[in-house]
Amino acid sequence: MSGLSIKDVKKSFGAVDIIHGVDVEIADGEFVILVGPSGCGKSTLLRMIAGLEEISAGQISIEGRIVNHLQPKDRDIAMVFQNYALYPQMTVAQNMGFALELAGVKRPEIEHKVGQAAAILGLQPLLDRKPAQLSGGQRQRVAMGRAIVRDPKVFLFDEPLSNLDAKLRVKMRAEIKALHQRLKTTIVYVTHDQIEAMTMADKIVVLQGGRVEQIGSPLELYDRPRNIFVAGFLGSPAMNFLEGTLQETGGPALSLSGGSRVKLSQAPANSANRSLTLGIRPEDIALGGENGVDAVVKVVEPTGSETHVAVEVEGKELTWVVRERVELSPEQHVKLSFETAKVHFFDRQTQQRLEA
Repeated sequence: MSGLSIKDVKKSFGAVDIIHGVDVEIADGEFVILVGPSGCGKSTLLRMIAGLEEISAGQISIEGRIVNHLQPKDRDIAMVFQNYALYPQMTVAQNMGFALELAGVKRPEIEHKVGQAAAILGLQPLLDRKPAQLSGGQRQRVAMGRAIVRDPKVFLFDEPLSNLDAKLRVKMRAEIKALHQRLKTTIVYVTHDQIEAMTMADKIVVLQGGRVEQIGSPLELYDRPRNIFVAGFLGSPAMNFLEGTLQETGGPALSLSGGSRVKLSQAPANSANRSLTLGIRPEDIALGGENGVDAVVKVVEPTGSETHVAVEVEGKELTWVVRERVELSPEQHVKLSFETAKVHFFDRQTQQRLEA
């Protein structure tokens, strides 16, 4: 097992800065996910860890050894790619053992390690097949097996599930997490899917525009997002936002531009008449309540266990998650209340979190 240290790492392509001084400390055996929208720099950062991209500035260390100028083969890492990168002419067993063969490992040891990895991943019946004879999920397991046999200090995963269908992605998420719990090796995993990040990671690194927005456990980021970007990125459906002015006469309330008032049970200190953004999770909205705001139903989407409802409040569209069965129809007028003990406050200008 190994720890990974990323200190003030920067990357530029010519005059264009892509990564702007990223600092991340990853403990031995930790499962860390780099997450963010397309173009945020997460795959570039992963490729710099792997040695596939040069570092413009900063330092990357694995197990205390600086690896900035080491070739990928000398970093003791294994990478699982989005497109599997299997050799079509080789069998599953040959694909899994090829890196060991190149490293001069003797045939009996290769067969032993391939057999162990195949047992972990349930690939024993497939060892004599070619990649073209495998499903997408089976190919992904072969790619993982090829990484496992090398017994690396760090596993790197670059959006490994993005080519799979939704049902198979859920299954593979569980398999990768179970694999980590069994091997207890450090994993750095890149995805744009925040559901993958929330369900799999010990620690999440949220990136935007080549900068780290926040680092923490999944629930820490969900419950206490540092800014509006993190608040809106993590959570499915995403957090809702309402803008208004904090009024304290008669108890704290957010006064919206159209005249509606959202009564609050708490508010940031010394914020009277301050322009704020109120964040509320879709699951923290309820029907009715004497202090509710007027809303118009726009779209109703039943999912079975719950219903997602798009509503409009003063021209602003919000998402409301309903867990009980209710009869709703488009253009219906309803009153909605917010669980105000769970709302989030952000400064309108800086977009940073304000503590109540």
